[in-house]
Amino acid sequence: MAERNGQLKSVVIHSFRRFRERYFPEKVAKNLVSDMDQEEGHLGYLDSLPVDTQFLIMTFLSPVDICNLGATCRYWRAMVRDPLLWKYFLLRDMPRWSSIDHLTMPNLELLDAPLVSEHESLDDREEGEERNRDLNIDYMSEYLKGCPSCRQQWLPSRPAYELLTSFFQYLVPSSEPRYAMFGPGMEQLDVSLVTRLMHAPDLLPVSGTPHRQINGVGSGISYLFNNQHKFNILTLYSTNRAEREKARLEQQSFSNKLFTVEGTDESGYPVFSPAPQVQKVFQEVDGFIYVANAEPGKGDGASEVAQVRAVLNCAGDSAAKPLLVLSCVSREPEEGNDGAKCRTPCVYMAKRLGLPQLSNRWMVQDTVAESLLGVLDGISWLLKSSGVKI
Repeated sequence: MAERNGQLKSVVIHSFRRFRERYFPEKVAKNLVSDMDQEEGHLGYLDSLPVDTQFLIMTFLSPVDICNLGATCRYWRAMVRDPLLWKYFLLRDMPRWSSIDHLTMPNLELLDAPLVSEHESLDDREEGEERNRDLNIDYMSEYLKGCPSCRQQWLPSRPAYELLTSFFQYLVPSSEPRYAMFGPGMEQLDVSLVTRLMHAPDLLPVSGTPHRQINGVGSGISYLFNNQHKFNILTLYSTNRAEREKARLEQQSFSNKLFTVEGTDESGYPVFSPAPQVQKVFQEVDGFIYVANAEPGKGDGASEVAQVRAVLNCAGDSAAKPLLVLSCVSREPEEGNDGAKCRTPCVYMAKRLGLPQLSNRWMVQDTVAESLLGVLDGISWLLKSSGVKI
């Protein structure tokens, strides 16, 4: 990834340089005032800097600042619109994103495409014409819709009447949403996410432990979100505690009692079917929480995809039930040389689980079991997707 970013960085700088030489030659000569600068009545010092310096400055700016820079004059508008620039930002920043969902997931196939050559970059297009495949792709929109900070900034505000309606809804008792939680991240990590959730009253107070709540199958724990919204999580383990602990310590697999293997499909991938008593649970709950193991080198993509789809296929009206993926590690991971944390990025976790192909609403949220970082953000999305007004 770092090598690919370095190659793309060189292509972007070369693209900037040739584009400026072709369409803005007055910017190349030092201390010359371009037509745009004369219109604005001042010398654009930033405009006359070498393009590699300009690119370096842009790498320190936030996406919003870069867009604001593009609104200052025609020169910066043209430079900021360069698709290769935003492709570079996507490849650089995606591993740092903490969440992604069904609406904001970028098209990773576009990023896997070969890099354009230096002779097929920004300077090969007239204004409004993009002949190169990369230049036809709106990487800027892909970035802005996926970047968590941009998503929050441009979320529509709730109108006043909706706030008033929400206030009255708080006064009316509502049904308690129920969610089935399962996945290898509950069993393979050194720190138990479920145990930490049960002992974090300052984060999610436990409001009750009812029994036989779902048609006589299983039991769960009720929590309070923001001390207002009650919801229930039914934890489903693949086997008993002794076998899970033994398998975790010995790094061995064990028989999964939640699913049975039905065979393989045409592509050779496994086909699973939930156990009969578990099917009743999946049909009754309002949504699902899948705890994935995001530690480096962990995870079996084919089996995970098959199990997630088996759960959704057996659930009644499954397309209406949201899926929250907690992409979990035991402890806060250290950062690598490129600034990215040593964990599976959420966008690649979504790809690993085949989430873009699902019809359900879904979200992948980076989570740390020890500190419960990210849990509240994930639960907030899940409750909103279940119709809870927060």
